[in-house]
Amino acid sequence: MRAGFLGWLPMILTRPHPLDQGLPPKWASGWGEDQYGVFVVIVVGAVEQRLRWIPPGEFSMGSSRGEAGRHTDEIKHQVTLTRGLWLGDTPCTQALWQEITGKNPSHFQSDQRPVEQVSWEDAKGFLGGLKGRVKGLSPRLPTEAEWEYACRAETKRATYAGDLEILGQHNAPLLDPIAWYGGNSGVDFDLDNGADISGSLWKEKQYPEATRAGTRIVGQKAPNPWGLYDMLGNVLEWCEDYYGPYSKKAKTDPTGPKEGTRRVIRGGSWDGGASFVRAAFRFHWVPSLRLYDLGFRLAQGQD
Repeated sequence: MRAGFLGWLPMILTRPHPLDQGLPPKWASGWGEDQYGVFVVIVVGAVEQRLRWIPPGEFSMGSSRGEAGRHTDEIKHQVTLTRGLWLGDTPCTQALWQEITGKNPSHFQSDQRPVEQVSWEDAKGFLGGLKGRVKGLSPRLPTEAEWEYACRAETKRATYAGDLEILGQHNAPLLDPIAWYGGNSGVDFDLDNGADISGSLWKEKQYPEATRAGTRIVGQKAPNPWGLYDMLGNVLEWCEDYYGPYSKKAKTDPTGPKEGTRRVIRGGSWDGGASFVRAAFRFHWVPSLRLYDLGFRLAQGQD
């Protein structure tokens, strides 16, 4: 009996429960488990941020040749992530950013919207400030592989809701329940400074009657199977990696090229076309760039 149990032990340990000792990480102020999995909470001043546990595992990174909206740099290859991580269940909000920096650079201002108009360099500075406020926390940006793995949440199609049927440049109805994108982000937009999306400026919108649009309060669309909101749409998200071409070879814990001039951006945004709002979509910008559809999501490595 004992030998049989010990024979199973290595299999059990290959995918450990993050709270298998019955205690949350020392830096967490709260924790729990629900239908999406395990989560912890950090508290900074009056602001709370929930982080979801992303277990280690394997997945196919990139897209298949027949995927609607596919770009040529999405070469499909197998990736293994040997360590889990904690990932914000929403993009970083303006409330959390202000708690650390005392400023709000966002164009579309409200506490529960994603912070935007922040460069990769700005995000790294914020994370350094957050580390100083939460003892034991070592926050960082997710790698590109971690980001896509978390976005997919063990699903294998273009989005965690399924494959896209793109009816127009800004029209893919499958996205409506899960993402704010260029087809629906103007519906009942609630700020006075929304971007003009009328006439021919935005073609083939899912909701053509919308005239102004922008970011939206986080967490309003359906989450993915691991409880992550706005992984697709709302704001694009900086990743840690330099941008570079994929190889077809299998990779373990990839971190991108060792050097470069541009950093990876993922996820599509409120003003993006439907083809950008896919798990495999990747883009890149210089790390000093600030845009009103560009933010980030914080990560914390496995303790």
